[in-house]
Amino acid sequence: MRYEMMFAQDLREAIKKNIPFVIPVGVLEYHSEHCVFGVDTLLIIKALEIIENEMDVVICPPFYYGFASYAVEPPENNGTINVSGKTLYFFAKDLFKGMLRTGIRNIHVFIHHQSENFVAGMPTDLAFKLAARETIFEHLEKERGDGWWGKEEMKNYYTIHEKGSDPFNWIKIHPFMDAETQKKFPIDHAGKQETSLMLAFCPEGVDMKRFNEKKWYSRSANEASIEYGLSAKDAILQSMKKRLKQ
Repeated sequence: MRYEMMFAQDLREAIKKNIPFVIPVGVLEYHSEHCVFGVDTLLIIKALEIIENEMDVVICPPFYYGFASYAVEPPENNGTINVSGKTLYFFAKDLFKGMLRTGIRNIHVFIHHQSENFVAGMPTDLAFKLAARETIFEHLEKERGDGWWGKEEMKNYYTIHEKGSDPFNWIKIHPFMDAETQKKFPIDHAGKQETSLMLAFCPEGVDMKRFNEKKWYSRSANEASIEYGLSAKDAILQSMKKRLKQ
């Protein structure tokens, strides 16, 4: 289901069933000459389009305007659009606040850009992670009052936590590729791995006739193959479905 195409009753049913609401988050960034700007977001969108045929999931409108940075190339004539982490934080807080007020309690954000550093964090995922935590705290304090955790009725909090009903699981921020999949298919930038992923998920976003070897970071794209991409695709889809069911 697509959030923007749902009727009110569809939304109420999805909330009642605790169906995952998933937000693809990425950037618009220069990906050498042979790949389109939306690689990081398109990969997530295309994966979710497959997953929605295999399990109940609500796909929210994608967000393309993350912190791309200008580390790869300057933006002039290269297409990269960079939005600051501070701006992303305020956007994410309002987004999550609105979703929680709507009644949604199973929110998942998938991010591909710079996710090889997901544990330590990079500006986009850090902004969304902080916004998620703060929004949940604020929602709980407004709903239950100050000192909600310290009240007698919360004495079984840690037992409840172990059973999976922890409110801090209402919003989860994930890397597109989990750590295990990244080890098998190391992340690059418009090189063998990312070009192969695009060939498998979004072939219309690759044009190898435009490929050149001038940039070191994309030079390995001449080794890209649909076979490599499909192997990674299978691992990614299995991992995403597993995380959405948790």
